[in-house]
Amino acid sequence: MSAPNAERRQRSYGSGARILSIGIASTGLLTFAYFSIASHVLGEQSAKRIDLLWSVMFVIISVIYRPIEQLLSRTIAERRARGQAQHTLRVPMLIQGAFALIFLVIALALHDELVDNVFEHQGALYDVLVVGTLAYAASYFARGWLAGHQRFGLFGGLVLMESVSRISFAIAVAIGIASGQTAVALGIAAAPFVSLVVVPAAFARTRAERAHGDEESGGGHEDVLAAAITVDEADAALAGPGTEGVQETAAHDDLSLRRGGGFAVWVSGIMLSEQTLLNAAVLTVDATARHRALAGIVFNVLLIARAPLQLFQAIQTSLLPHLTGLEATAGHEAFARAIRTTVLAILAFASVVSLGLLVIGPFALRHVFFGQHFTYKGTGLALIGVGMGLHLCSGALNQAALARDRARAAAGCWLLAAALFVAWMLLPAISEQLLRAEVGYAGATAVLALALTALYRQGTRQIEARAAP
Repeated sequence: MSAPNAERRQRSYGSGARILSIGIASTGLLTFAYFSIASHVLGEQSAKRIDLLWSVMFVIISVIYRPIEQLLSRTIAERRARGQAQHTLRVPMLIQGAFALIFLVIALALHDELVDNVFEHQGALYDVLVVGTLAYAASYFARGWLAGHQRFGLFGGLVLMESVSRISFAIAVAIGIASGQTAVALGIAAAPFVSLVVVPAAFARTRAERAHGDEESGGGHEDVLAAAITVDEADAALAGPGTEGVQETAAHDDLSLRRGGGFAVWVSGIMLSEQTLLNAAVLTVDATARHRALAGIVFNVLLIARAPLQLFQAIQTSLLPHLTGLEATAGHEAFARAIRTTVLAILAFASVVSLGLLVIGPFALRHVFFGQHFTYKGTGLALIGVGMGLHLCSGALNQAALARDRARAAAGCWLLAAALFVAWMLLPAISEQLLRAEVGYAGATAVLALALTALYRQGTRQIEARAAP
């Protein structure tokens, strides 16, 4: 890759990460505020059910939809880096549609179980779960397309519109326009629908770029890239360098579907493991605790980790296509530099957060954010801060593995950490369940970070060995 192109790619990544950081930072704060307002305007039991609804939905959408977001982002970026285009969105659409259909079938089959035992006879929460989860299929597909084409401003707008619409329902209850648990929960279902208002802007920009390409180059390479609304970047990218995607036969399409499906399945394992780290403690405490509201307390504590993780999606979203492009064009040094810079920034951020949690965390959570009569401990909160930092580092190393097409190996690392965390939560090694969750989260993320570091170094050694004369 030429020096000007490398510099332009690095500039694009940095600019994209900054734009997304603004949008997703606002989203993280608004999401935190949504649950804070819900905690104040609803009773402990109703607030806990909202927390549980969000936990269940986020596990589902992360497991079945984020893999397609990652698939689109990675393969679009790889094809753009190789100067390839002309294909359809058929493969990722088929996979996304299949995941959504499987969810709907399972949700309908488990209707009574979910309503009676999960949502405590609150049928409206079940409806929110089903409608919201199906709507997120389109939202996450749009995210992957926007990320792969580096439409970071529109991506940030999408997630910001989502969070603004969600918190509007909680604010409506707080000021008396609406009332009750259902009104607050409706914000979760409405959010993915409202977020799609940015999609027409994306198509309009595509048409404008296509028209500009016609004027500048008579419909050349940039025009082809701009016409990506008819593109299936999954086909040739997953088939590997040197193929021509849909310009080949139907047999190649079948191979692409198999490879795309395989990538999606392994990334689903990663997403399931990540959501297990964030939600298993809430679910196990809810199932075993004598104090009915303790699961909500655990959820509040893990929001400390969830909010920065949501912010870090900005970095992850721009990092994956950036690293994929570098890997496709042999930019090993720039690849390593991007990972190193990201990890160092995360460690600095996590250190500041952990110290703040140790000093002022207990007061802030009890008196400012949630208003519940529970005594938080600074040491435990600091452990969550440490675990959050290790979790964020793992996310950066995971993107490196996906960019190098090591989804299967990365999934093994995540599944190991998740299994250890669940086992820890089910063992009474520490009788106090909140402290057990705090210690377990820090320990599991440490295992995860070490495993992904080993995988990253192994990949680096292999690349260096191939490059050696």
